[in-house]
Amino acid sequence: MAESARENKIASMMPEWSQLNEELLQLISKHLESCFDVVHARSVCSSWRSSFPFPSGLLRPSFSLPAFADFPQESKDLCTFEKVPLFLFRVRPPPVAAVLPSEFFLGGISREKSDDHIELLPSPLQCSVKVKIARCVPQLVNMLDCQILPLGHQYRMISWDPQDWRRDYEGMAFLPLKEEGGGEFIVLLNYTKFLFVLTSAEMRWMRLKQISDDSCKGVVTFRGRFYAVFVNGDVFVIDPYSLEATLVMSSHPWASSTYLVSSGNDELFMVEKIIRNEVYYIRSDCRLRVSRLDEEAGKWVEVSDLGDRVLFVGLLGNVSCSAKELPDNCGVSGNSILFSNEPYFYKYGPITGSVEDDPNCWTFSRENVVRFLSTFSVVALQLVCQA
Repeated sequence: MAESARENKIASMMPEWSQLNEELLQLISKHLESCFDVVHARSVCSSWRSSFPFPSGLLRPSFSLPAFADFPQESKDLCTFEKVPLFLFRVRPPPVAAVLPSEFFLGGISREKSDDHIELLPSPLQCSVKVKIARCVPQLVNMLDCQILPLGHQYRMISWDPQDWRRDYEGMAFLPLKEEGGGEFIVLLNYTKFLFVLTSAEMRWMRLKQISDDSCKGVVTFRGRFYAVFVNGDVFVIDPYSLEATLVMSSHPWASSTYLVSSGNDELFMVEKIIRNEVYYIRSDCRLRVSRLDEEAGKWVEVSDLGDRVLFVGLLGNVSCSAKELPDNCGVSGNSILFSNEPYFYKYGPITGSVEDDPNCWTFSRENVVRFLSTFSVVALQLVCQA
């Protein structure tokens, strides 16, 4: 009886959060700095969920478009694509376990069940996310134990045409046509050998005229225009209104692979991987050349410093984030580049400090070893300090 009375007394002393008046709730809402703070607040009680709308930054709006399997014939079937918000989750280790590897998850997030992203659980469990890694049991991660960095968003096809078309699908890009108003948009679809375009005004697919002798390997958007990179290293800018393509980078015989990575609307970077001997590949022979787009001059300017940016290449697409809010010992720092399934970050300068090393290029750094646990659906990796 005494124990029961003590529990009742403690419960009576707990604040009744559902009784807060509207003015206090508005004051609280002004101090919610991120979309995940809103999610945490919504998990307190039903009245708070009613007061705080679900953050729009976590929604995945979808669009229905005509199918394209029968192109050039018009199809009555539909395909669907959606806007996917991307985040980088850093799991904070307990203080007593500071020497353990740092764990990171990179992927899209959703409120609904799916096989290709991080699922945000419904209230009252909204402080947790279910991380779905391919061929593994889903893992619950408490968001309060994570540092979460936004990575922008991607557009992905979630229902498309027959299986034989999937092997050629290489991604898509979406642009709102603000000058036209009224919610008009244009979509650029990359099917390796061809680029297809669709406008909301006409709602039919059209094949873009061939602009390069090689296959397209990626399309991105930057400051209201499309950019397409091809296997041979050609980079074209495509005007969304006239659909005219202008060459902004010609192919180089020494560049083995070329990638485009946007940093929001601030910068567009081009990363060129150069392998000295493609027959006998040795990682120490691999170098990077990194350039940023000087849009006004219409040219690429080589850079040796990315500031606090980290570029992730090939990890469910190419993305970037700022590392200035990450702790020094977490394994991820600014001015670095990470490729899928490569065990080291690339940094500018020599590898070992030897006089034989080239100090004027991007090479891999042995500061930390990267262990990829998954690169499909959700990217999961561990970073181990080499000290």
